[in-house]
Amino acid sequence: MSIPFKLVRIPTLKTVADFRHHLASLGLSLPCDDIILTGDASPLNAPASHVVINGKTPGNRMVLHPMEGWDGTTSGGLTEEVRRRWKRFGESGAKVICGGEAMAVTPSGRANPNQLILSPENLEGIRELVSILKEAHLKAYGTVDDLVIGFQLTHSGRFCRPADKKRWEPKVAFRHPLLDSKFQVVSDSQVFTDTELRELVRQFVAAARIARDAGADFVDIKHCHGYLLHEFLGAHTRPGPYGGSFENRTRMLREIIEGIRAEGNSIDIGVRLSLFDVVPHRPDPEKSTPGKLGPGIPENFEKCLPYRYGFGINQNNPTEMDLTETFQFVELLGNLGVKILNTTAGSPYYNPHIQRPAAYPPSDGYQPAHDPLIDVVRQIQTVRQIRAKMPKNIYVVGCAYSYLQEYLPHVAQAVLREGWVDAIGIGRMVLSYPDFLQQASSSGSVEPKLICRTFSECTTAPRNGLISGCYPLDKYYKEKPEYAKLKELKKSLGV
Repeated sequence: MSIPFKLVRIPTLKTVADFRHHLASLGLSLPCDDIILTGDASPLNAPASHVVINGKTPGNRMVLHPMEGWDGTTSGGLTEEVRRRWKRFGESGAKVICGGEAMAVTPSGRANPNQLILSPENLEGIRELVSILKEAHLKAYGTVDDLVIGFQLTHSGRFCRPADKKRWEPKVAFRHPLLDSKFQVVSDSQVFTDTELRELVRQFVAAARIARDAGADFVDIKHCHGYLLHEFLGAHTRPGPYGGSFENRTRMLREIIEGIRAEGNSIDIGVRLSLFDVVPHRPDPEKSTPGKLGPGIPENFEKCLPYRYGFGINQNNPTEMDLTETFQFVELLGNLGVKILNTTAGSPYYNPHIQRPAAYPPSDGYQPAHDPLIDVVRQIQTVRQIRAKMPKNIYVVGCAYSYLQEYLPHVAQAVLREGWVDAIGIGRMVLSYPDFLQQASSSGSVEPKLICRTFSECTTAPRNGLISGCYPLDKYYKEKPEYAKLKELKKSLGV
């Protein structure tokens, strides 16, 4: 019987030496500087001179990951919450906005009924977001000539909920023996036909045209977190031109890029990719109680071997990654002229510890089964391997840094100096502390009261139909009526 581990929370580690000692106690190693460097001495402040996106060189190595707010209009347009978030993106100091947030290419492909939609009807609103972001950035930093803005194009596939926040309406790449029941896939009619996919390619191409017209410098063609195009990378069991072989499983990406270029759209291309995956996890039922989730354990996969339902995964032991096809895919990105690779892993819907290490689980998650630093280091080391094999003119963005909290700047500047990655991407941290990296690299210090502590309320809220935001640390959300609803919800769920 395994002995439960005792979680050492990052805020209890008072010095860099304490942090290094804790890493060593876990058998982990990360580059970590003694102090936060500032000005020209900081690798975070160095221009990304080896990459040009829409004629611009990013002015530093800070990147914002895309995030969904669940707070647009039901027609996919703007609200004050969306405008505020994009203003804060501009104020962050990051010189690459790597998607802003996921934007659906078709109404039926939304992950929630309030997701932004890249449609002709919403063009003026999306232009307004770009203007808000640029104005805020110009006011804070004096120039937007080195600011690069991208839109993430998505279809949510298995995770579609376009009409009702509580009702799944999945449309999938293939039938999955472990995920179908959880996400209400009950019929082969919910699997995309080849004809429907060809129409979807046209919708992606049309969305890229709208992105260009709205002022985006690039589009991120989303291949991560179990959403549709990521799922297609694991469509080993699907027959026909979009499944089976590696060539077929990457056909959607090739056709989308070919379609964008065929109509004369010169917008640059990025891809956010889950580099690896593992089998879906669930709370251990033997260690769960009505008041507490158990630690995460793999779903029973014995009857699913060889496991032919994922990408970057060991088919003989799907609790382990296998980067063979990942390396093949990133080589393809280079051949297709992709400029940005924004990295991540797994899916927050079925194995959140893999891509979003946290001390506190979301309502549909589970307690950590081991120290989340193990998952942080796995991602950073995997990105290091990818960067070593990528063409130098592709901008590789790292992930999984938010859990490092106080020590994020110390590690970020060190891995940049060592060449493990080209830029540091942050997601959750932006919600509570948008200018975290900028403040660290300009002043050499950060404000502990604003640092994301991975409470996961930005995930628990939308999982239960509320808008997303940092309820514990952002006064704007703490004062909203949704905060009281969230507290009652967490109490009833025992989270």
